[in-house]
Amino acid sequence: MKKLPAGYGRNMGAEELARDLLGRYLVRVWDDDHSAGPGRSVLKITETEAYLGHPDRASHAYAGHRSPRTESLYLPGGHWYVYFIYGMYYCLNLVAGDEGNGEAVLIRAGVAVENAPRMEANRRAATRTRKTARNEKRTTPRPIDLAGGPGKLCQAMQVDKAFDGQPCNHKLLYLAEGIPVSDESRVIRSPRVGIDYAGEARHWPLRFRFKNGV
Repeated sequence: MKKLPAGYGRNMGAEELARDLLGRYLVRVWDDDHSAGPGRSVLKITETEAYLGHPDRASHAYAGHRSPRTESLYLPGGHWYVYFIYGMYYCLNLVAGDEGNGEAVLIRAGVAVENAPRMEANRRAATRTRKTARNEKRTTPRPIDLAGGPGKLCQAMQVDKAFDGQPCNHKLLYLAEGIPVSDESRVIRSPRVGIDYAGEARHWPLRFRFKNGV
């Protein structure tokens, strides 16, 4: 499984990168002896969202905003930007373009390609120990829904702030070539979700996903 280079995304803006990531593989290497499956787990990326930096009201870099939390967002393209939301979930992003522009792609969802049992075990462990805001009753996730949202994806792959600012060819979390999608008829473009606060930017068609989910 061929790794993508550390500079992948450096020559693309976030919109182009979000489209290019569909079908790529996200690989998590396990450096422990977990009974549910050592070795590695692999997801095929099936949904992304582009965030366009300074002019994008939905971006953490809107109007050039910077803070210790967002410093990794200003690295050159090809670095991971990981942030924590709602006091509950991590979200994994890939920085795009030139250093300082603040563009990135949120990896929203994926489907298991390899070692789903380890990802299932991670999801079960996370949902047992984490209460939701409404104290909802949790159920064991189905394999098809192992990574059906950005928080679920990070739980399944055990992604946290330790990867923030690391290159996308990191030995424990990296991108691989996978199966890029050239057929545009297989891809849906639509506005991003959960950004009603973002003014006109909430209508921009910067969400990319497979028809029928895969």
